[in-house]
Amino acid sequence: MAYKQKSNDLDATLARLMSDVIITNPSISNKTQERKSELFSSEPIEKEIKKEIEKKEIKKETVKEVKEIVKEIKEFKEEKAKDNPERNSRRPAARGGMIRRKESQKPAKSENRERTQTKNRDSSSKRKTSLKIISLGGLNEIGKNMYVYECGNDMFVVDCGLAFPDQDMPGVDIVIANTSYIEKHAAKLRGVLVTHGHEDHIGAIPYFLKNFDVPIYATRLTIGLIEGKLKEHGLLKNAKLNIITHRQTVKLGCMTAEAIRVNHSIPDSVAFAIHTPAGVVVHTGDFKMDYSPIKGGIIDLARFAELGNKGVLALLSDSTNSERPGYTMSESKVGESFQKLFVSAGNRRIIIASFASNIHRVQQIVDTAAKLDRKVALSGRSMINVVSKAIELGYLSVPKGVLVDIDDAVKIPHEKIIIVTTGSQGEPMSALSRMAANDHKDVSVTEDDFIIISATPIPGNEKNVTKVVNDLLRLGAKVIYETMYEVHVSGHACQDELKLMLTLTKPRYLIPVHGEYKHLKRHGEIAVDLGMAPENIHVGEIGQVIEIDNVDMRVTGTVPAGQVMVDGLGVGDVGSIVLRDRRILSQEGLIIVVSSIHRDSGKILSGPDIVSRGFVYVRESEELMDEARAIAVKITQEHLTKGVRDWAVIKQAIRDEMGGFIYRRTKRSPMILPVIMVVN
Repeated sequence: MAYKQKSNDLDATLARLMSDVIITNPSISNKTQERKSELFSSEPIEKEIKKEIEKKEIKKETVKEVKEIVKEIKEFKEEKAKDNPERNSRRPAARGGMIRRKESQKPAKSENRERTQTKNRDSSSKRKTSLKIISLGGLNEIGKNMYVYECGNDMFVVDCGLAFPDQDMPGVDIVIANTSYIEKHAAKLRGVLVTHGHEDHIGAIPYFLKNFDVPIYATRLTIGLIEGKLKEHGLLKNAKLNIITHRQTVKLGCMTAEAIRVNHSIPDSVAFAIHTPAGVVVHTGDFKMDYSPIKGGIIDLARFAELGNKGVLALLSDSTNSERPGYTMSESKVGESFQKLFVSAGNRRIIIASFASNIHRVQQIVDTAAKLDRKVALSGRSMINVVSKAIELGYLSVPKGVLVDIDDAVKIPHEKIIIVTTGSQGEPMSALSRMAANDHKDVSVTEDDFIIISATPIPGNEKNVTKVVNDLLRLGAKVIYETMYEVHVSGHACQDELKLMLTLTKPRYLIPVHGEYKHLKRHGEIAVDLGMAPENIHVGEIGQVIEIDNVDMRVTGTVPAGQVMVDGLGVGDVGSIVLRDRRILSQEGLIIVVSSIHRDSGKILSGPDIVSRGFVYVRESEELMDEARAIAVKITQEHLTKGVRDWAVIKQAIRDEMGGFIYRRTKRSPMILPVIMVVN
């Protein structure tokens, strides 16, 4: 049939135009694909429409013109469907190649409204089962990554990470996500998928498994690192750990997840293609595109492209480096720099600080050390644990005799040893920080040391890193840090890599993840530059419920989300009030007012005595303390004389009066803690 031939022509034209436009405009390709399938998957249309197609020259050069053709045919079909098909088949088509009513045949407003309502009902009836995506961490912050995918009666979690406390959280060890929403719907939970083995993606798993008995799915190295954490918490015996491989799928209720290899600063990293009733969602995790990795394969771009050609509903993509233009350098560049720097170190001892999880970097250090006939020693608990696990699982190759214990390193001549240590972020208790403070039990830094900090400070850690560098320089060491040489490359995709991921997957919707607000916002702008409609991009907040299907993306509510602080063995027992008190104690100090009172007579038996900590040195401020004590005596006596026996009222009065006095005299606001001992 001529119609079939012209339909094929139009199909081919659409395909060609899509391939031309897709590189710069993934959103157009999705919309065009929808309209094309909507036209040609329908039943054969009337002869008049066939004639109209035959009249048209299928040699359009823009997607816009082709879309207009499809739109006209669709509108004409809807109009004719309301009338008798036989009578419509005898009605001549409009001239000029445009299918439209004559002016006298314009529909009434009521008919337009009816048609719109019918169209909306039809669209609603075609709506697929929606998918809920909820971020409990990882948005507007670096760390604490946790994402919930929920569809029908099934739910699973991608990543379960921690964040490290900032300066406003004194005494807090780590911060994890609020999982109260998951607890409320625990019956739906089918498991946890993990993209890779960094702390901001696996660090909270031990705390999570204390509340949820669900399987964990991750690659071999990631499972190995999780095992170490669970062993420390006494949870390894009952944990359901499942090793998955590249392109393996995991069924999670009505959804399945497929692991896709990506490159990152730790081996065995994967993204997930999540197949749901609503469509396919690609969750990249942390990634970059390294075409010459130290070990393992390159990112599976072919699979991302294959998914994009079939249709991707939404993309959740790493935004950490969205402000950086170009591509992220390959990890192999660091090895070249190490080779040059190790030679320039001469006979000095080499100390390198790096992330413990960067196994590829440790591999390059070991390889270069072996070439230069140097031994390698490890310092720092996490460095020793990760390297040991990597050697055990075959991810790190160390020639026999190269690796030595740190205790033996001090006996080896400086020109024959390299020490690999933790502390690249200036963590106060890390091995490098203790070396800088001259407090390390095995290593004393001198002018005979050549120190390389092979990392870039994470936002917020700049001051700590600078302090460590200054302390090392004062001890006489030669220090290589930050951008002085190419001693560090990022593990996250820069702008051109983000563009390529968008171009390959061609998502209808983009949800930037893993970054501060400025990173997420810039990622969205990159997508707009590629032609994606702004309304198809959502820069979210933690706790937002994003619901998507084949029709639209919308925010339908919020769930409890935020920070749960871990302090020692306590999880969640440190809240805003406790933190406020800790900040006051650390900044202003403490005054304790102690007195003993007879219950019946109301007589002050002893005190009030004043004890000060962190406020002033009492021996040098005796006059101030005496005046403060006099105020405490006066307030206490006044209330007792009036017959007040509500000790809370007396304590509050002391706190108010003494606080005002001290502020007037010192402009400080220490915590004031009245203590009344009642004696019968």
